[in-house]
Amino acid sequence: MVFSFVVATLPVLYENGGVSLSEFFSMRVRLRNFLIFLGFLLVWHIILASLSLYQSRRLLSRRAEILDTIEATTLGTICLALGAVLCHVRMIDALFVAVFWGTVTTATISDRLLIRFALGKARKRGRNLRHVLIVGTNPRAINVANKFESRPELGYRVVGFVDEEWDRIGKFRKIGYTLVSDLQHFREFVREAVVDEVIIALPIHSYYAQASRIAAFCEEQGIVVRILPGILGLKTARSNAEEFESDSLLTLYTGRLQGWGAAAKRALDFTISACLLVVLIPVFVMTAALIKLTSPGPIFFTQERLGLNKRRFRIFKFRTMVPDAEQRLAQVEPLNEVSGPVFKIRNDPRLTPLGKLLRKTSIDELPQLLNVMKGEMSLVGPRPLPVRDYEGFDQDWQRRRFSVRPGITCLWQMSGRNSIPFNQWMKLDMEYIDHWSLWLDFKILMGTIPAVVRGSGAA
Repeated sequence: MVFSFVVATLPVLYENGGVSLSEFFSMRVRLRNFLIFLGFLLVWHIILASLSLYQSRRLLSRRAEILDTIEATTLGTICLALGAVLCHVRMIDALFVAVFWGTVTTATISDRLLIRFALGKARKRGRNLRHVLIVGTNPRAINVANKFESRPELGYRVVGFVDEEWDRIGKFRKIGYTLVSDLQHFREFVREAVVDEVIIALPIHSYYAQASRIAAFCEEQGIVVRILPGILGLKTARSNAEEFESDSLLTLYTGRLQGWGAAAKRALDFTISACLLVVLIPVFVMTAALIKLTSPGPIFFTQERLGLNKRRFRIFKFRTMVPDAEQRLAQVEPLNEVSGPVFKIRNDPRLTPLGKLLRKTSIDELPQLLNVMKGEMSLVGPRPLPVRDYEGFDQDWQRRRFSVRPGITCLWQMSGRNSIPFNQWMKLDMEYIDHWSLWLDFKILMGTIPAVVRGSGAA
């Protein structure tokens, strides 16, 4: 948009006598005009957000993408023209408006189609995939699965089907799909499998109670729900109607980390973590050398953790314990000081002398910046728990923490770190998911610094 603004300015200046390129870039901008421009940027953002251009649009057709973009740029240009008249900005005349609209529309459409093309290529290679579970085995459900399979650029991988009719298993094998669970065991399957979205394709009149329970359970877990077709009457989820070829889908979302917000958060995560990794190279080298000099064993500790929608990944930390710490876990489990399924000891006997210092200062967590760069974690989010801790969860609502990427720090890290009860951890994680914003992330990052300096609650 800024580029289009500059391009539209050039013919206006030429029409009024013309200036050289060097004179153009050396021109001073009045404070009043600068504030007007900032106001227009805000209005532009509101228009794009209101038309859902910052949300995930992988199911949207290319034609709908272009039409929505034209609508947004046209509304934005009209607002620009009205603002220029009201604020008496003489430079923005009819020629400026025409050039601006043409440039910004062309540039925005090209940008969005280029991103769409790049994402389609990546998805065909098995990246940026969404794992979909379809509830129901009627012809419409199978038709949707076939459409997903025939269009790999959309990035949907069908995990399988859920239904009561187990006698369909043989038939499903013939057409290339798997019946992974019945309705009775749906919850158990979702708790263990990687599922990003659930499509409910049950006959609503016959299975209203079951469909409602499934949608409520997915909402509790933070899993996106798409209904094909019918209305379930849920009041707490955000909904969005979408068209996918000849089918209408009602999509239910939980939490606020969607669309442009998720994209902005990921961009900031990557940029900040990359910069920190460069700046902290001396700290990494010194810490690695001290670990090697003070105790036998590897420099890094890696462990399998659960990430977004229970995707497994290996977390990186500087090693703070003796090499056989995992083998000695059973010996120290009776010393656990934290309620619930998690395991924490303030003065763990397996810690090395250097490890105690690394834990207290949180230097041992710095290698997780690599996990952030890889997209497995975020700078801010619920802390990733070991698989053994997850297996001890006894409440479904606790599992909604897996609907966002885990983070290096979170609300309970700045509220007492490891000294607060497990249930309070979970409630603070839910509070973060329900009230997320970039400003909240900034406050958590700033609040974590004094907690680390004080060493409060470190374990």
